[in-house]
Amino acid sequence: MSTKEEVLKEVLVETKETKENEIVLYNDEVNTFDHVIDTLIYACDHTPEQAEQCSIIVHYKGKCTVKTGTYSDLEPRCFKLLQAGLSAEIV
Repeated sequence: MSTKEEVLKEVLVETKETKENEIVLYNDEVNTFDHVIDTLIYACDHTPEQAEQCSIIVHYKGKCTVKTGTYSDLEPRCFKLLQAGLSAEIV
């Protein structure tokens, strides 16, 4: 097996072993677009454009995945969203 094939095999194994979780943000009738956008920028490191797009999706679809990653990375981010009064969970 060539070195390139070995590296690709290792990457595939690591990818399968790393479970990706998602923060799902849910719509509510309480928070303003500006508050949601500002909070996504702060908690999820979104660009203003990303945050605005997510807020629109949440408004019209009822929910939106706003961040993916490992549970340990997402937990403090989700906590910040919840502290700001948004409705979110890690799935």
